[in-house]
Amino acid sequence: MSDARYPTDADKLAVAAEQARIGLAEGGIPIGAALFDGEDRLLGAGHNRRVQDDDASVHGETDAFRNAGRQRSYRDTTMATTLSPCWYCSGLIRQFGIGRVIVGDDVNFLGGQDWVAEHGAHVTVVDDPELIAMMGDFIAANPALWNEDIGED
Repeated sequence: MSDARYPTDADKLAVAAEQARIGLAEGGIPIGAALFDGEDRLLGAGHNRRVQDDDASVHGETDAFRNAGRQRSYRDTTMATTLSPCWYCSGLIRQFGIGRVIVGDDVNFLGGQDWVAEHGAHVTVVDDPELIAMMGDFIAANPALWNEDIGED
């Protein structure tokens, strides 16, 4: 783990946004996430790799979580994600007690963020115009792939 700090929500969300851009460049779904410890250090970052890995379980949040490695506790961690977490990723946040979630876009998709908040996580919604545009453009260009990602027919 690096000693670099990401003290603001914008700093944390920038790491997730870079991951989303990497995923898009790889031909995948542009959703990125990053997990930070209580002292604002990056534990792990990742992006949706469902297409790249042919694995439906590799969402942005799960990739960041896996890349962070095992933590003793997640209570003081912050998950920054470019898109409102789906129910699968909301379950991960709830299961491990991640204390805070920063959401970059809940316009294109509204997942379980309210449920996560009701169960103790502090949720901050940014609704960043660039992230909204990137995801909106992707959904418009790839409706079948997007519907597959969110479990819609």
